[in-house]
Amino acid sequence: MSEKKQHFLQLLSEKRLFFDGAMGTTLFAKGLRIGDIPETWNVLHPEVIREIHESYLEAGCQILKANTFGVSRYKVEGTPYTAPQLIKAGIALAREAAENVPTDIGKALVALDIGPLGKLMEPLGDLSFDEAVEAFAETVRTGAELTDLILLETFNDPYEMKAALLAAKENSDLPVVLTMTIDSRGRLLSGGDPIVAVAMAEGLGVDLIGFNCGFGPEQMKKFVPDLVKAASVPVVVNPNAGLPEVVNGVTTYAVRPEAFARMQLDILKEGVTILGGCCGTTPAHLRRMIELCENEPIVLSEKKERTIVSSYGQWREIGEKPLIIGERINPTGKKKLKAALREGDFGYLQSEALKQESQGADILDVNVGLPEIDEPAVMERAVKEIQKVTDLPLQIDTSDPVAMERALRHYNGKPMINSVNGKEEVMNAVFPLAKKYGGVVVGLTIDENGIPDTAEGRFAIAKRIVERAESFGIAKKNIVIDTLTLTIATGPSEAQITLDALKMVKERLGVGTVLGVSNVSFGLPNRELINSAFYTMALDRGLSAGIVNPGSRLMKQAYDVYLALHGFDEGCRGYIEGYSDPALTKGGAEVKSPKASAVSDEKEATSPLFQAILDGLSEKAKEETGKALQARDSLEIINEDMIPALELVGARFEKGEFFLPQLMMSAKAAQEAFGVIKAALGEKPKESKGTVIMATVKGDIHDIGKNIVKVLLENFGFEVIDLGKDVPPEVIVEEAKARSVKLVGLSALMTTTVENMAETIRLMRKEYPECLIMVGGAALSETYAKEIGADFYSKDAMGAVHYAESVFG
Repeated sequence: MSEKKQHFLQLLSEKRLFFDGAMGTTLFAKGLRIGDIPETWNVLHPEVIREIHESYLEAGCQILKANTFGVSRYKVEGTPYTAPQLIKAGIALAREAAENVPTDIGKALVALDIGPLGKLMEPLGDLSFDEAVEAFAETVRTGAELTDLILLETFNDPYEMKAALLAAKENSDLPVVLTMTIDSRGRLLSGGDPIVAVAMAEGLGVDLIGFNCGFGPEQMKKFVPDLVKAASVPVVVNPNAGLPEVVNGVTTYAVRPEAFARMQLDILKEGVTILGGCCGTTPAHLRRMIELCENEPIVLSEKKERTIVSSYGQWREIGEKPLIIGERINPTGKKKLKAALREGDFGYLQSEALKQESQGADILDVNVGLPEIDEPAVMERAVKEIQKVTDLPLQIDTSDPVAMERALRHYNGKPMINSVNGKEEVMNAVFPLAKKYGGVVVGLTIDENGIPDTAEGRFAIAKRIVERAESFGIAKKNIVIDTLTLTIATGPSEAQITLDALKMVKERLGVGTVLGVSNVSFGLPNRELINSAFYTMALDRGLSAGIVNPGSRLMKQAYDVYLALHGFDEGCRGYIEGYSDPALTKGGAEVKSPKASAVSDEKEATSPLFQAILDGLSEKAKEETGKALQARDSLEIINEDMIPALELVGARFEKGEFFLPQLMMSAKAAQEAFGVIKAALGEKPKESKGTVIMATVKGDIHDIGKNIVKVLLENFGFEVIDLGKDVPPEVIVEEAKARSVKLVGLSALMTTTVENMAETIRLMRKEYPECLIMVGGAALSETYAKEIGADFYSKDAMGAVHYAESVFG
């Protein structure tokens, strides 16, 4: 542990620490012009930046956020400045303030403040994961040596969080704090709740985690208890001073210092370790907060012994209730999958993933091991392609350390890692990867001497695996044990040995357990009969997660009955829903697909193309469109399959059943289908519904929201003229006038640029009043949108689509 990290963590346990407040909104009060890059004042007006830092120190804060939040290779494009120049200047000013104003800990700590890059990451956007890591790494390499800690703040995309965390950990030894921004439902951009971020971030070694920005302490308070309950590291909360409002033409924040301080005290009592402020918080806010909170007892989060795996959108806990790990993405004994892997047909893997999800799998095993393929490249691609269409957590299943690292690095979440075993060589290869990237590691009870033929022998290996994992810094909660299922065809006692070892591991080691259940019946007829009986026995002995075929009728029945009998199915609701139909008791009945049932409740899936768009399968959508064109008219395909599928996706998004990744992947699938029709006809299939101009306002390079809205508008039949990001008001107005456009969409993410949105609206009203304006962005609220004169505020992309449809009739 580095000296700086040790010092910071020691301070946490001895002294109540406080971050400072807002820099950007404070700069507006000091004369920052609308559209200016706040970090340029590190060079242009250093005395102002230093004065702001000193004012927060005088208020009692001990951690300064250097004025580096928005600096990256992307932010400084087109300016006379370089990112290292602005970063170093900003850190130097914070250091000077710390020298000038002592605090109760001596010199204040200075944080390298890093915000999002402002670009949409793959697979939703065009910024690759590796490009994002390198962009963040440039900032870390520039500023880490000069600061005391790294603050990653205002992140709401788990994949970008991972890129930033990896960059911080790979390029410094400083303590790392991550604060995320959530929406009014407590969700991230991916649709996941904060626990998915906690699981991933703690796996990557984050030192503190929390919330910032988005809204004020009153709204944020309701989400803090769940975060504290999930986190094993200390929690940080830095809210805004409420939501922005316009008063006498000036953007202000409604929550005054006294109210802010009282609400922060309530939040502190939920188990939070560090408080601070974000947009709209002044030295007065922080001074009063510190006066109320500084003498409260210091609470450091307790270590949570929960075994959690996650994706970007869902998490699963390996504990009392057993889970199903879908086994179908494994080439062993599967000719079609082998052919797909050889031919690079990842659409087949996607369809298998979706099928298992619909059949009730909790986690999906991903194994692409074939001797004739480049396994590292194929494994990385498989993980990415599967995560495009499902947000179930994945189990990375490979014995190749290179393939394992490629997959772990690019996986969006905290995966299961299958596997390690008792061989020293294997543990020395796998455990460092698990420590670096995080994950729940499956330990196989085999070592240099083979598989023991006694339960005690397998337990001994399991115990050694857990102990060796802890020596690498991997907590026991992140190990699960596979006591190895062998076929009873080779020995009648094989099943009993496995089950006895399973029970010993569960009871004596207190870790989760995993089994590849179907191995028990190799070489025997009617294998499902044996498998289902063995599965029930294993569940009763304490099996935490079975690697099974979720589409097997007998296996699913065994699982569902076990849940009902052991009280995991409250009121037997799941059993009643699944088995009320008499047909399900007959041998020929198939496992129901909840996903397919949900579709039929709202609209019958009229074609494979409809389902492909619903599932977000781009290649499948292209293929099915080509087939459909051989027998049907293009307008019929569009109106009866494509548009209804998109409408269903939109409806589910608005209900909170689908989230942004599903929305975007379905839109992309529809876009690919439209492309096939256009290519076949040599022209657009039908007239545009209308033309909409989209732009991110001057001073803001964050075009995530704009790009999402653009994709959806185009897929619902509108022509979109994208003016890009950092667009001056006069350019937007001139384009609207020149093209006689009826509707303009404006986006802003940063609170420092929403004034430019107001200026654009004022100019539009003066120069081209007949044009309607819709606005959106994280820094906005419906009240604020009305105050600056917008015609419509959209909280999400589908709202913009609906408004456009109403405008153009």
